[in-house]
Amino acid sequence: MPVRPISLTMRATRLCPLLLLWALSLLAGCASPVQRADTGSEPAMARSSDLFWRHLEEDRERDWFYLLNDGGEAMQWRLRMIDSAHQAIDLETFLWSGDEGGLRVFNHLLAAADRGVKVRLLIDDSFTPHEDLALLGIDAHPNIELRVYNPYRHRAGGMTARTLFNLEDFQRVNHRMHNKTLIVDGWAVAVGGRNMADEYFGFHEAYNFRDMEVLAMGDSVATASEHFASFWNSGWSFPAGDVFTGQHELPDLPALRADIAARVGEANVHPEAELAQSWRQLADDAVVGHARFVADAPAHQDPALAAEQPTQFADYVFQSVASASEEVVLVSAYLVPTERLTTAIRDALQRDVKVRILTNSMRSNNHLPAHAAYQGYVRELVVAGVELYELRTDARDRNLYMRAPTDDKKLGLHAKFMLLDGDRVMIGSSNLDPRSLKLNTEVGLMVTSPQLNQRLREAIAVDFLPRNAWAVQLDENQELVWTSDSERLTHPPADSLFQQLEDWFIGLLPIDAEM
Repeated sequence: MPVRPISLTMRATRLCPLLLLWALSLLAGCASPVQRADTGSEPAMARSSDLFWRHLEEDRERDWFYLLNDGGEAMQWRLRMIDSAHQAIDLETFLWSGDEGGLRVFNHLLAAADRGVKVRLLIDDSFTPHEDLALLGIDAHPNIELRVYNPYRHRAGGMTARTLFNLEDFQRVNHRMHNKTLIVDGWAVAVGGRNMADEYFGFHEAYNFRDMEVLAMGDSVATASEHFASFWNSGWSFPAGDVFTGQHELPDLPALRADIAARVGEANVHPEAELAQSWRQLADDAVVGHARFVADAPAHQDPALAAEQPTQFADYVFQSVASASEEVVLVSAYLVPTERLTTAIRDALQRDVKVRILTNSMRSNNHLPAHAAYQGYVRELVVAGVELYELRTDARDRNLYMRAPTDDKKLGLHAKFMLLDGDRVMIGSSNLDPRSLKLNTEVGLMVTSPQLNQRLREAIAVDFLPRNAWAVQLDENQELVWTSDSERLTHPPADSLFQQLEDWFIGLLPIDAEM
């Protein structure tokens, strides 16, 4: 599995709609459409009765939650979860890269499968070009089954070629699975924004994300398991062997193992006694509350059908914002307000609810088209009364989210969560843009817990400081200004004049609905 260049990750998903808009008038296809698969029905993961897990319930609340705020700790707990599995692992993700982070997870999944754990992996098809053989290799393990959600029909070439060759099926392939969950033995689930790649865990040499997840135990795990099964059985999750066809060589699991070991070493599986102690400590450090797992429904007949538009998660988000009485804090990597989101924010402000938003600046945003679309709403948000902040790519405290040395590294925002009043927290995979709220499927965990709410507030306080974020405000002449601890700009912070011009030009295009 080759290492995916950071530039591809940073731009491909948001540039694809631009390519589509440009090329729809140039290309037309006549191929037969992809038909839903008949894969039968598999049950949701059952809760393990193993003593390893049952001991955690003694003298503890059934529902508890722990923030995975730091990328290094998030990776550590991801591997511990996998190493703790005795019966089953379900993992779904939008993106999986063949870099250190992605391979370390692969390594531990293979070790789990070797000891008899049943592993089901569900991945979106957006970022699978050139990684087919490696994905087929891991699928070759008898205890691992890999499925690909809503696959592209024409698979030649890289991202650009795939996009152009599938234009005749644009309405279907434009709907992607953006879900990110890891479920182990029916006992624990991790939900949030991180994909399986270096930049989501602070490992990348140039650009890393500030992200967020929550690790939960309790009743919400069963709901997450049912959600995973609904996608697995939807008919639009295809067995890897049916998708990755036409290979020039057969998948080679031993060769894949050797390559992973050469690059990241052997999987250092934690001893069971050590794992049990780690879980007990985590449970002691966690906070209690009640949670609701919220997710979009998968397509069943055809993702292109308007009747199957995935808006269940968005509906819940808007209802939640409408229920706030004191404060709403929104953190979203990409912010392109839909009409419903704009209305929800305006209504909250009219109820004297304080609204604070943190999103990416032009410099920190890894998808310039997303920033170009967002830029058209900045004045409206600030004039309405929103306290708007944009992440600084050179944030003074970026060392919190990436490996040292950090002087030459950039920071971007990838977290997706909201705080409501003083008692609720929603952490998930959804951005506040049309792509997340209308096109892609998303998941999230809404937790009612004053303690978790307070912990998240404390964790993100540093992100709003002037040394880490630009405050976007109106000056005495009602013009927009961007203010940090050392600068006051009258234009969006940018790397160069060329980037500003590029942002301006893209903003002229009618692309908001695709962002």
